[in-house]
This record gives sequence, structure tokens and C-alpha cells, in this order.
Amino acid sequence: MRPTEQLEKDLQIPDLLPVIPLRDITVFPYIITPLSIGRDRSLAAVDAALGSNRMVVLAGQVDQSEDEPDKENLFPVGTVATIMRMLKLPDGRMRILVQGVARCQLEYFTVDKNYREAKVSTMTEIESDQPALEVEALIRNVKGLLERIASLGKPISSEVLVIANSMEHPGRLADLVASNIELKTADAQAVLQELHVLQRLRMVYDFLAREVSLLEMQQQINTQARGEMDRSQRDFYLRQQLKIIQAELGEGNELQEEINAYREKMEALVLPDEAKKEIEKQLRRLEHMHPDTAETGLIRSYLDWMTELPWGKFSNEDINLTKAKKVLDDDHFGLEEIKERILEFLSVRKLNPSMKNPILCFVGPPGVGKTSLGRSIARALDRKFVRLSLGGLRDEAEIRGHRKTYVGALPGRIIQGVSQAGTMNPVFVMDEVDKIGQDFRGDPSAALLEVLDPEQNNAFRDHYLGVNFDLSRVMFILTANTLDTIQPAFRDRLEIIELSSYTQLEKVEIALRHLVPKQIGEHGLTKKDINLPRQTMAALIDRYTREAGLRNLERLIGKLCRKVARKKAEDETFKTKVTANSLDTWLGPPKIIPDQRLQNNQIGIAAGLAWTAVGGELLFVEASLMPGKGNLVLTGHLGDVMKESAQIALSLIRSRAEEYGIAANLFTEKDIHIHFPEGATPKDGPSAGITISVVLLSVLTRRPVRCDVAMTGEITLRGEVLPIGGLKEKALAAVRAGIDRVLFPVANKADLREIPEEVRNTCHFEPVRDIAEVFKLTLEPQAKKREASQK
Repeated sequence: MRPTEQLEKDLQIPDLLPVIPLRDITVFPYIITPLSIGRDRSLAAVDAALGSNRMVVLAGQVDQSEDEPDKENLFPVGTVATIMRMLKLPDGRMRILVQGVARCQLEYFTVDKNYREAKVSTMTEIESDQPALEVEALIRNVKGLLERIASLGKPISSEVLVIANSMEHPGRLADLVASNIELKTADAQAVLQELHVLQRLRMVYDFLAREVSLLEMQQQINTQARGEMDRSQRDFYLRQQLKIIQAELGEGNELQEEINAYREKMEALVLPDEAKKEIEKQLRRLEHMHPDTAETGLIRSYLDWMTELPWGKFSNEDINLTKAKKVLDDDHFGLEEIKERILEFLSVRKLNPSMKNPILCFVGPPGVGKTSLGRSIARALDRKFVRLSLGGLRDEAEIRGHRKTYVGALPGRIIQGVSQAGTMNPVFVMDEVDKIGQDFRGDPSAALLEVLDPEQNNAFRDHYLGVNFDLSRVMFILTANTLDTIQPAFRDRLEIIELSSYTQLEKVEIALRHLVPKQIGEHGLTKKDINLPRQTMAALIDRYTREAGLRNLERLIGKLCRKVARKKAEDETFKTKVTANSLDTWLGPPKIIPDQRLQNNQIGIAAGLAWTAVGGELLFVEASLMPGKGNLVLTGHLGDVMKESAQIALSLIRSRAEEYGIAANLFTEKDIHIHFPEGATPKDGPSAGITISVVLLSVLTRRPVRCDVAMTGEITLRGEVLPIGGLKEKALAAVRAGIDRVLFPVANKADLREIPEEVRNTCHFEPVRDIAEVFKLTLEPQAKKREASQK
């Protein structure tokens, strides 16, 4: 640190300097201090100083919460400082290193620039006129108190202590000490404003003395706390003696009796060596602990979980294929392929009991019976059934469990489910696996990889248990509505079995066999009170529901039963037969307008087929020509895939324009508008290509499209028809709408087996390989077009 005279000689302080307001900190002369600058005016002040003499005025704020302080909100005395270093941060702030030069008086402000500028006048210190002996004594006292607070734990660096011990000027010593003992802003400002060096040192001495008193009191409190801890250890020692005395008198054996009960439970279980050692270890800890301590409760909870798990307990499987088939047929109508796969698994299981369980994943729309299939499998195998919903699960600890050290720790949901089942080989259904979340607490899907991998789950390690648990005998069944959101590594471990939406015939049969008897019983009715014929049920499904499953249908049947129950409660002799014509009396106007085919052949409109989560739908595509510049306009809330299909269809027809007799100038002088009705409904998918192509050729050649034909398939630029998905649902939609012929890609011929026989007998299915075949089957010939125009 340099003497005052030398520093003032080296630096000439200008009259006008940029001002930087400070919060919660006071910079003293000759002290090097780091500062963080973030306010716009302060940043501009730093830039201005760096561009001239690197000098600024540092003034403390009276109100620390003020962002733009004026002169009245700044202390009148500040510090002139030089900027030694500057670092710009990525977020726009600055870090600067400043050294105080001199105290200054702020006389007035100027606001003409984008930073504050003040006229300053330096302030001269008043040297002491006291005897040198008194000054030296005060300096020694200040140095002694500084060393005292450092020894009491105040964070003061050794470099500061060395500098203070070598300093003899009272004013500089006061500034150094005040900047290192964390004074309040008002106290630090009082030290800064004091020009009399000896009086300033006395102020610092008073602050030091107060700080020493506070630190000594804090040390006394810590000593008392340690004494309390020693007293607790003494109490523990006395309790242990009391425990021995009670044992001699035959009293106070409750804890020992509890330990003996745990040991009896342990002996009754077939425990692996690792689990047995862990339980013994925890029992030994419990024996040496006081029964009232908090950790005793944690150990008891752990031992309860360990001894209640079904170690070595298995359900006796009775694999009777005839019984299993009867159970599946009783519980579910249709689903023949799924039932066949389940019976195949049971057959292999019967021949090879040691086989590893497959991980089945039922994928399908809501309400098609995925969870109830798992319950039926449990019935067929005579196993316990456990269900776990994974929808919205985000915490990995829900699968692997929490560490025992956490408050309220529990095993994961897998171990809890096995404990609930009471056996080590239950049928474990995990619902909504496609709706698992992920956040900072981990990825539950990754944790499930170990659970569902047959090569690893024989040694699944729950964090709470801390020992391996065998899950290899558990039959895991997963359900999902879609495969898109399931991670690839997770999906790779699953055997996917897809459940499509029910046909109308299947819905009618399921309703009459299962839903109607269930709702009649739940509403206190009998079969004599309400009669729902097959025709009525078919009308109910067509007019009031549009879903892949049966949940809304069950609610409607329940609504009918409630209305009949009210009539029954008012008149005990009331009986009714609900007919198709009386449905609107019971349930109100129909909610669903069924798809209907066009009644006559028209130009520029064709019937396509679309797949949705609730089944298939008839999707009309319209096109029209208008004067323009060859633009293609697409409307109907289309996705990117369908937009590309329309562009491909247009390019295909333009490339064959001469073959179809289309004038070349038609594509440059006319705009083409393609529209998909029901614009509020989003539409996307790769199966509308041939429908768009037919509509375009129809409107360009003025050839009507057959109204009794519906189609589905994607095309290439070469005119090939590509395969699609959901043929079964689309076929059902076509039959509902009265379509006589369905065109589909020849590559999907194998999918015809999935379509019910009554549907195949009702409608003619025509496989097509090329777009030319599609045009031939859907558009009226040119001759018929001329005849129609002549008429």
C-alpha cells in the first residue's frame, strides 16, 4: 500500500467524474475491492471511465432497494477510485477491480449523458494532535482486537492481519479494519465520513469491541450446546443401566419380544443368504438402541417390509388349457388372435415350467379390454393379480424405491405390488406405459428396463431393501394406447400384441352378454324390468357412440337403467321394452350422424377411408378448378404428410397429362383447390394418395367418380400403390356408410383375414397395384362422359 502523498502526487483527480451507486458495500481509500456492475447507467459510467482516466466516484445508496437513485438517495461523501481491471460477463454484467484513492464530497450531479456525473472535491484528513503515546496505545488495542476476532472464528485472511500489524498510520489502519469486519452500511458510511483520523480509529475500536462481545457470546452458546450433547450421552448410559436392571427384574422386555417376533417371521421364510444377513444385521442394531429413538422407528419399518415380503412363496399353477380357454371366452367376446397367443404361452409353460416369462404389451385404444385381459390370464393361471398405473409417473424412485436414509422412505411400486400379492409369481399388469414422464428426478422408463429384462430381473435391487429380489417368476403385462411415446430400448423388450377397435357386431354381442346384465344388477333391476333387443343395441351404438372401446356404451346402458329404475321405484309393476324408435325418448336426440355414401356419381369428389383412434371413418376429398396461375391450394387442417401426398398426386397426373388427354396449358392457367371437409379436425397420414389422384383426374378430365367406391392407399411418382395400416377399421367404416366396393393396396391382401367374415360378405374388396387400375375402377369412361354431356 502506497503513502497518501505519493498516490495523490501520481493521480490528478478531475472535477467531474462518473458516479457508480453501491448497495450494501462501502469502498475505503487505498483498499482494493472487487465489484459486480449490472445497472445500465453504471455500465455506461464504467465505459466512460475506461475511455478517459479510469477514475470513478463510488457512492453508497441510502435506500438499498432503489434501482435508479437520485442525488437525495446517495450519501454526500463517497470515494474516488481507479479501475484496475475489468471483465465483461456473458449476461451483460461486468466485474471490475477498483482501488480507493481519496474521500470526496459530491457537490452536484449532471444528467445530460446516459450515466450519472458529479462534481467532486477531495476531502483532506485531519491529523491527530494527541500525544504520540496515546495514539500508539489505541493502534495496539485495535490490532489486538482484530487478532482476537480472528481467533474467535471471524473469517479474516492472514494477509490482512500481516498488513494491519505492519501499519502505523491510524487513518489507514481504521480504513483497513473497517473494510474487513463486515460493518452495516450506515456504520461503514460513518467511518468513511469521519475525517479526524484518531476519532475514526476510536469508532473502529468500538465496533471491534462489540464484535468481540458477540463472538464470545456465540462461543458460549456453542459450549452450552456441547454440554447438552454430553448430557444426552450420559442419559443414554443411564438408560442402558436401567435396561440391565429391568432385565434382571424381568421388566421392560417389549423391545426384545418384538425382536424375537421378527426372528420367528424370518425363520418361516425361505430367505436368500444376502437377505438373511441384512435382517440379522438390522436386528443386532435394534438390540443395542433405545426404543424411543427416531432411528428405531426406521429400522422397525424396514424389518416390517423385509419380513412381510413373500420370500419363497409361489401360487400353485394349474395349467388346464380347456379351463383357460373357457375363462377367456367367458370374459371376452372375439379377440381370437389374442386368445390364441395366450393359449400358446400356456401350452409352452405347461411343457417347460422353467421357461422365462415373456413381457406382453397390449396396445390399443381405450376401452377395448387390455387390463381385463390381464385379469383373465391371472384367473386362467390361478395366480394373484396386481395392477399398477404408470400414467404420469416421473420419479425413478417410484420404481426403484427410496434410500432408507430419507424421511418417509418406502420400497418402489414393484416391490409394494409383489408384497400386496403375497406371492412371488403374480400376474403384474402395468397400465398406461406410454404415458410415463421424465424430469430431474430420473427416467422411470430406464428403471423399468431392469425390471422387465428376463436376463436381469432375477436380481432386481430395490434401493430401500438394499438386497436382490427375484422378479423372474412374475408375469409382467403392459398396456398402452400408442407405441409412439415408448422409448426404443424399452420397446425392444416387449412382445407387442395389438388390439384393434371392436366391430359393431362385437359391440352388440359384448353389450348383451356382459354390459347389460352388469348394469341391470348394479341398478337393482331384473331382466324382466327392461328388455333391450339386438336391433335396439345396434341402433344405440350407431346413433349415440363413436368409440373404439365400450366405455361410453356402458355409460349409456347405465343411463337407460337409471331411467327405468326411477320408473320402477314410482310404479313397481313397471316393465318396458326399449326399441330403436324409442331411444330418443330415453336418451334424447342422436349424438352421432353416421357416415353416408354419395347418392350419385359426381365430378371432383371421391370417398377415401381414414383410421382414427376410435375406429375408421369415411373421408371425402373435393377438388375444383378456377382461373389462376397454376397454384395448388390445400385446405382442411392437413398435416405435412397429406400435403406432400397432394403434391405427388398432382405431379403424377401432370407427367401423364398427354395420356389422359389433359391440355398442357391447363396447369398454368388454372388454380386447383383440394379440400377435405370438417376443417376443424386435424388430418394426416400416408393413405390418401390414390383418393387425391382420383379427384384431380376427375376434375381435370370432367369424368364423374363412382359413388359406390371408397379407397385407401398411398402412391409414388411412378404410380405404384403403397401399403397402408388399419385396413380392418377402414373396411368397417366403408360397410357402415353403405359402400359396395373398397380399393386397397395389393400388399395388404394378407390383412383381409383380420376383417370379419360378415363384413367381407357385405362388401367387395379390390386389391390394386397401380394408379391406372384405380382410375379404371373409379372413374366413368370417356364415352359415358360424352353421353352425359349430350343428355
